[in-house]
Amino acid sequence: MFENVLQVVKEYPTIIIHRHSSPDGDALGSQIGLKNLLQENFPEKRIYVVGDAAKRYAFMEGSIMDEIDEETYQGALAFILDCGASGLISDERYKKAAKTVRIDHHIFCETIADIEVVDTSYESCCGMITEFALESGLRLSPASAKALYTGMITDSGRFRYDSTTANTFRLASALMEQKFDTGDIYAQLYADDFLSIRLRAQFVLKIQFTPHKVAYIYTTKEELASYGVDTFTISRGMVNTMADIRGVDIWVNFTETEENVLVEIRSNKHTVQPIAVKYGGGGHAKACGAAVKNREEAMALLEDLNAFDQQ
Repeated sequence: MFENVLQVVKEYPTIIIHRHSSPDGDALGSQIGLKNLLQENFPEKRIYVVGDAAKRYAFMEGSIMDEIDEETYQGALAFILDCGASGLISDERYKKAAKTVRIDHHIFCETIADIEVVDTSYESCCGMITEFALESGLRLSPASAKALYTGMITDSGRFRYDSTTANTFRLASALMEQKFDTGDIYAQLYADDFLSIRLRAQFVLKIQFTPHKVAYIYTTKEELASYGVDTFTISRGMVNTMADIRGVDIWVNFTETEENVLVEIRSNKHTVQPIAVKYGGGGHAKACGAAVKNREEAMALLEDLNAFDQQ
């Protein structure tokens, strides 16, 4: 599956690794993991990671992005990881590279790169990077394995989501042959301070329901500013306060910003990704998102979900 990828890696002296904006654990884990993997096996190459700040995942070693100029892209190979839509890629300069490769596990929406490796059977992009390492006979380092394992557990929900397969555990086992502290990862990911717990409690009280029991939360830009936390913490971080409510199969979190309304859609039963695509977004079958223009469009999306739940 990765023969062409390994070949172009060998050909280019400069490699620049991109991923989607507002990164989650999988986006950063695959990006950092691939950088460390390539540095371990090709020490003569110049390898960079670029994009917006890690924020919630800044605890990950190697999460500080490199600052490079446009000249660096001349004659370079650019990777795009964990991204199903070109509009979501952090840093559009990947277009200036001599060659591009995408590795992704989201549902295919469009061709982005010269070489496309897209496989939705993987629970995470980190799983795909691990597969690339094993298939290509590349050495995994502890730093690479730790980053990849972090992304794997975040995108599989600690191996709870139905995207988790026997292959997931095979790849996780290969990573754990390297020496790194899994306890440190879990402590950073899931230990919360009191203010975060109180914030989640506030969001539980904000939950509303459509007539067909689609759960939703709408946060205005004024409310967002009052919380004193970054947008990611509210948008992606609070969507699953609505998970595990008996009788609710679809839930959606709307977060209003100065530019648009961020939408995070989840389901434990339905393939809701077509709704996200309709509004310019994408993602997984049951976990996806979009950015809509205003509250009116957000409510139209909600009505589509309300009707979709009855199909």
